[in-house]
Amino acid sequence: MPDKTRISVLEEFRKPLSIREIEIPDLLHGQMLVKITASGVCGSDVHMYEGKDPRTPLPITLGHEGVGQVVEINGEKKTSLGEKVKVGDNIIWNRGVVCGKCYYCTVAHQPSLCENRWAYGIHRSINVPPYLNGCYAEHIILSENTDVFLLDDRDPAVYVPASCSGATAAHAFEYAKINIGDTVMVQGPGPLGIFLIAYAKSAGAGNVILTGGTQERLEMCREFGATHIINRRTTSKDQLKEIVTSLTYGRGVDVCFEASGNLEAVTDGLPLVRTGGTYITAGFGEPSGSVQFSWFENVVRKNLTLHGVWVSDTRHILHALRLVQSNYDTFAKMITHRFKLEDATLALDSVASRQAVKSVLLPHI
Repeated sequence: MPDKTRISVLEEFRKPLSIREIEIPDLLHGQMLVKITASGVCGSDVHMYEGKDPRTPLPITLGHEGVGQVVEINGEKKTSLGEKVKVGDNIIWNRGVVCGKCYYCTVAHQPSLCENRWAYGIHRSINVPPYLNGCYAEHIILSENTDVFLLDDRDPAVYVPASCSGATAAHAFEYAKINIGDTVMVQGPGPLGIFLIAYAKSAGAGNVILTGGTQERLEMCREFGATHIINRRTTSKDQLKEIVTSLTYGRGVDVCFEASGNLEAVTDGLPLVRTGGTYITAGFGEPSGSVQFSWFENVVRKNLTLHGVWVSDTRHILHALRLVQSNYDTFAKMITHRFKLEDATLALDSVASRQAVKSVLLPHI
């Protein structure tokens, strides 16, 4: 076991992250020390970096998306599938840790809504033991209650998005009830939207309409199953409505997923859902203001199912992992930018500017 490790630290909002070397504490019973092999840079990380997320305690090691190799285990650990975890195993873990005792964990069976849930790289500063609490680091210490899955020996960077955007998309997908041949619309061509496209195609959707404002991202999404891509910067709302109408015989889409975190997407998307259809919003990770629309015409009269999605739980990570494993070469194309740990600020900038589809940090290169 190494004595020390390096972490990337957000000291002040909108200021470059710094590198610190800290001592690795002794593990408590049930804890695991993991060598981070790849860490994802999420849009939520950008919001935290910019000071827009009220949950952010400074100083903090960001990073809630991680995969790694087990270095040490204090006690015995098993995966959520019952496999014994050993030193040297490659693993992915649930970014959120739940108590297993509250109403939402035990009665409602909605662990993602756990009253005591906390997430790596989001809720705990570097001053909270065991100090290695985020994935922008060479090592992380996972708590006893962290759910994990084993990975194979393929490029760990490709699996990183499964722990956040993939899992959140899986959660959203549960509410969609897509039938073979349905027309689905996805608003937003980022990692979350990409996973939703792939899920929709795997469920047998016919037309998968994608809207977004970055042409390079839009084009990439064809490989994941988008059949119609629409650049909202060059297509008017009336033109979009005409396209949807022509594809659905005037009815509107069966299911629409909001995956952009943009309030305008909600007001644009609701009128395009058919009577009896479903609108699912999964792209918001922090307070973003309010939205106004005609409730009777868009929801009540249409008998619309309107569903919000907040984070995910362990089963959703497994669903995302299986999707990536079965479409590995395609998902590998999502990882467009790779950075050293020292360049974490540049990685955040690449996501904020939408230059990257998905950026990852590789702490040991």
